[in-house]
Amino acid sequence: MKNGAKILLAFSALALIVLAATNINASEKPNIVVMMVDNLGWGELGIYGGGELRGAATPRLDKMASEGMMLQNFNVEPQCTPTRSAFMTGRRPIRSGTTKVVWGMLYGLTSWEITMAELMSEAGYATGMFGKWHIGDVPGRFPSDQGFDEWYGVANTTDESDYSSQFQFDPEAGTNPMIVEAQKGEIPKDVKPYNIESRRTIDSELNDRAIEFIRKNVEAEKPFLAFIPYTQPHLPTLPHPDFDGKTGNGHYADVLAEIDYRAGQVLDAIDELNVRDNTVVIWLSDNGPEYFYPYHGTAGPWRGNYFTAWEGSMRAPCLIRWPGKIPAGSISNEIIHVVDLLPTLGKIAGYEVPDDRIIDGVDQLDFFMGKQEKSNRKGFIIYNNDDVYGYKWRNWKMHLVELENMNSEPKPLNVPRVYNLITDPKEEYNMASEATWVLPVLFEKIVSFQKTLEQEPPIQLGTPDPYEPQK
Repeated sequence: MKNGAKILLAFSALALIVLAATNINASEKPNIVVMMVDNLGWGELGIYGGGELRGAATPRLDKMASEGMMLQNFNVEPQCTPTRSAFMTGRRPIRSGTTKVVWGMLYGLTSWEITMAELMSEAGYATGMFGKWHIGDVPGRFPSDQGFDEWYGVANTTDESDYSSQFQFDPEAGTNPMIVEAQKGEIPKDVKPYNIESRRTIDSELNDRAIEFIRKNVEAEKPFLAFIPYTQPHLPTLPHPDFDGKTGNGHYADVLAEIDYRAGQVLDAIDELNVRDNTVVIWLSDNGPEYFYPYHGTAGPWRGNYFTAWEGSMRAPCLIRWPGKIPAGSISNEIIHVVDLLPTLGKIAGYEVPDDRIIDGVDQLDFFMGKQEKSNRKGFIIYNNDDVYGYKWRNWKMHLVELENMNSEPKPLNVPRVYNLITDPKEEYNMASEATWVLPVLFEKIVSFQKTLEQEPPIQLGTPDPYEPQK
């Protein structure tokens, strides 16, 4: 054999070894499944003190909690758009121009932002999203533009499903919400109208598509991110026909039973495909409970609903399961924020957190795995829309603005109010005069955060693409 042929053969053998090693590593990467419900309060599940007390047992999610970690102090943003932005980027929404829910204008993540789906894709993951997006509804800002290989769902809020049933609805005015689908890089195609009828059945469809996505990637031995942002129990809180009247306790309880059932369907699929031990499952709510009757929910011991800075708005249920890695039955009241999930999943999936922008999330993997007792986070600044409403730190909460509910007028406070969340979970007894030492500590933290907004000026709401940060 000539020397050239020997060298070529050697290189070919080496390439096969490298390829085999790559395939082995890919197959060993943990799968990620994130189920996000929409506006379910802290006090709804059985494990959080609800369940049958709220009209419907939640056995599947209660069991999932016993198999992994239940977070009692998981925190989100006050509204849908900012929480979803924070989850996707690991950045506080004030940085991304995504601080509020808006209508009729350009909004959402600019193409400059780097999403979890993009990072997962670069790490070799298949990425599928099945559900509500609400962080962009124009070409360039859909999930199919932001790292997802496939998407089925709705671009905006579930309120839209009610439009066609409302007083003097005019379809010619252009408000015709649709359920859509798209592959990566495609402009979404309309599947069917998003109305009261399809609102009842959409979460079932999301599960069907998500489970098929999981199945095909397990068969292909490709690691995957399955993001399933359900539409329930966001108003109008109407159950699937199979669950209508199931509990005898009204539509909200019927929906709670359906939510538990949908989670069980996904968990069963993971088991049936024999990937339970190699799949990280996160189940969480994006916001505190609904405010409007008859769709209102409960935050359990905490005060308030979404769109406010009360604890019932900020503190949401979150369960995490990773068999053999996250200790079963672990429960913690340590502070975690939704931005922490991006760097934490980076450690699991093997992607690098972007270093060309400020990332607010902190890696919590060692804490989740029981290697340390304390969270790597002690608190966070509280924004509602573009305004600083306060700061949460340890068991202390300082309010600078108070908003009783989403229909109230914000009330700037001449003197900050301070609450202790252990002694006063309803935030009713101002302790500012008894704990003045807390004020300078928290104001220093607010000033420190605001200095980072000078270091990296925030993207403004309505900023068009292409966007490049100021140098």
